[in-house]
Amino acid sequence: MAQIRGTAGYHLGGNQNPFGGSKGDAADPSPLDAIREQTSKIEDVLDTLSEPIKPYLPAIGRFLIVVTFLEDALRIITQWNDQLVYLNSYRHIPSGLTHLFLVVNVLTMVACSTMVIIRKHSDYAVAGLMGVVVTQALGYGLIFDLNFFLRNLSVIGGLIMVLSDSWVRKTKAFAGLPTLDEKDRKMYFQLAGRILLIFLFIGFVFSGEWSVWRIAVSVIGLIACVMVVVGFKAKFSATLLVVILSVFNILVNNFWTLHEHHPHKDFAKYDFFQILSIVGGLLLLVNSGPGQFSIDEKKKVY
Repeated sequence: MAQIRGTAGYHLGGNQNPFGGSKGDAADPSPLDAIREQTSKIEDVLDTLSEPIKPYLPAIGRFLIVVTFLEDALRIITQWNDQLVYLNSYRHIPSGLTHLFLVVNVLTMVACSTMVIIRKHSDYAVAGLMGVVVTQALGYGLIFDLNFFLRNLSVIGGLIMVLSDSWVRKTKAFAGLPTLDEKDRKMYFQLAGRILLIFLFIGFVFSGEWSVWRIAVSVIGLIACVMVVVGFKAKFSATLLVVILSVFNILVNNFWTLHEHHPHKDFAKYDFFQILSIVGGLLLLVNSGPGQFSIDEKKKVY
């Protein structure tokens, strides 16, 4: 945790400072410094509380990121005939292609998710899962659904965090300094991951009915999203978003309380696992930090 820089100087001779001015002339801490000081204290507490699980955060984050793909593969298998009917009757995809579409999607999701979890060939695994996101959007006709679009941007942001995390580990695994291209690639991808992760919350803000609770959560969440994007106290703000999204997920997307044939059960389950995926991306951000394109890193320099 970065040390909090004090604002007081050494005062000599009563009300005079070393430069001849009075105490009243000393610059007061800026609002940004005050926020930084308070969040640093909170971060210290969170660091102490999370110490036992810190070594497992990357593994937990990677698993949560791909859990939505594993659930989707299981859903396709258990609802195989329904999937075929929908693609053939409503999407007008020829029957032979519907089988191929589903088989390729299931195999890709299972294989690539497994590679992400075991940290093998992460580049290819992430590319495969991104391909699944795009092909499903086109195949199921959801490419112009705004809520679906924003959610999947956040899922892609989580996958990008997997890439940056794997590059960090490769850098640590080999002797010598990484090349300039590797450094640049990691910085840009960490920035892109941070930006894309927050789109889920934007979708949450602009969907559903408004209430006092929803307004309060939206304001706090949007402030945390801005902090994540600019990389100001990114670990603290990402932790805050993890808490907000987890509570929201349990209270709103509680599919396990719905009857087996409830019309919204599948939608609630889909939303639940997608939010888990984005929580996983935020956990990777908490673990690895925001990267060099951030206020947090810049303040270390200055």
